[in-house]
Amino acid sequence: MIRLLPLLAAADDNAFLKITRDFGINLPSILAQMLSFAVVAYVLWHFAFKPVTAALDERQKKIADGLRYADEMKAKLEETRKQTDQRIHEAQVEGQRLVDEARKAAKEFADRQQKDAIEKANALIEKAQAAIELEKRKMLAEARTEIARLVVVTTQQVLGRELPEAERARYNEAAARELSQV
Repeated sequence: MIRLLPLLAAADDNAFLKITRDFGINLPSILAQMLSFAVVAYVLWHFAFKPVTAALDERQKKIADGLRYADEMKAKLEETRKQTDQRIHEAQVEGQRLVDEARKAAKEFADRQQKDAIEKANALIEKAQAAIELEKRKMLAEARTEIARLVVVTTQQVLGRELPEAERARYNEAAARELSQV
């Protein structure tokens, strides 16, 4: 078996040489092509793929940052909307409270004005009644005086003579007493 290995190795070398000849493979050309490929791959990697991948990574980062910023803005907008809704609600409650207070104050003012007007009207009615009573007394006094004068004048005409002052006073007092009882 040990002897077979060198034979197999020789046979493999012959097969390898035969295949390389049949296919036209030239080992120095292949090595040169591999070296050229490695140089081109390095240059492409260093000057093309690396900047492109860096640009793609940067672009991906900017997109991610933009999406994160958009999410933050969306959250802030939602928070602002909630705050605005809350402030609007508070303003509505405060406005309703102010309207209620204004209505209450207006009602109180109207009630106070109505009470003052009623008091003034009652005072005017009392003054008018007092003035009417005073005017009534004055008119009655004038009427008594006039009636007493008329009684004296009528009595003088009936008697056909001028009454002395004492009799006139007596007739006036009697007429005044009679009128006072009526």
